[in-house]
Amino acid sequence: MNKKAMFFTILVIALLSLFLLSYTIYSVVQDRSAISKRIQTMNNFLFSLEQDLQRQGKIAGFRTIFLAEDYITRTGSYISSINSFFQEAFFNGTVYGQASEIMVGARYSDILNSINDKARKINVNITIAEPELSVLQEDPWHVALLFSFNLTMQDNTGLASWSKRENVKSLVNVEGFEDPLYVVNTNAKITNKINKTIYETFVQDGNVLNLSKHLENSYYKASEIAPSFLDRLQGRTDRNENGIESLVYLPKLAQQGISVQQKSVVDYIYFSTDNPSSQQVAGMPDWFRLDSEHLGIYTS
Repeated sequence: MNKKAMFFTILVIALLSLFLLSYTIYSVVQDRSAISKRIQTMNNFLFSLEQDLQRQGKIAGFRTIFLAEDYITRTGSYISSINSFFQEAFFNGTVYGQASEIMVGARYSDILNSINDKARKINVNITIAEPELSVLQEDPWHVALLFSFNLTMQDNTGLASWSKRENVKSLVNVEGFEDPLYVVNTNAKITNKINKTIYETFVQDGNVLNLSKHLENSYYKASEIAPSFLDRLQGRTDRNENGIESLVYLPKLAQQGISVQQKSVVDYIYFSTDNPSSQQVAGMPDWFRLDSEHLGIYTS
């Protein structure tokens, strides 16, 4: 009986040990599964956050360009510093110290509130520090907003956390906006929307039809020797690898009582004090003139 009792005792202990071991392994597996799911949830949130910030940056950029053009139209003055203008509008919601309703919902504080509201729904805490905003001409047709900041994301139960420097780029298409050079230099009597030209060749075998249509519509073409859209907002006419240019249709100016000049009709030249030697083009109106640098671009 003692041997049987000892055998059953050992068997019970073995079974209990096996049960406890199995339970422990099961608990560890369950814990790891829960942590894995939580990390995946936070990863998904981070990805959606980056996508959302890109979208909100685009909205903020579009509204800020609208405000810049509105300021230029109202005052007849260019933007003194485009980076400062964008930073003030984004971080403060103001234009030269004046509050702007257009920026409501697209300001830095609004974006922070939106982020925190979404973070609370999945029980995480978001901290954003050292935010920076800059603007540049990405290519002839797009302005890029670069929003950089230190991001810390932590699960409120302490399961996981992230810490990284985020860099979010948002692109704003400049097509459809007014060209500030026309607005300022005609006292807003003539405006010209930036519409990309539909022509690749302007003169072919002496046929100037494409050039005539390009001129009449004051279409824009990419040009490495012309100012960019951001340059134009600041009244600059320097060469820029991401530049754009149009040809000024002088009859529109004359119709508004604006005296016309006998010089190259390339917009950034025509609306400046520069006056390089220019000449007429066969088949085009007598008033149409191009400087030697652009003669080869449009007629060859």
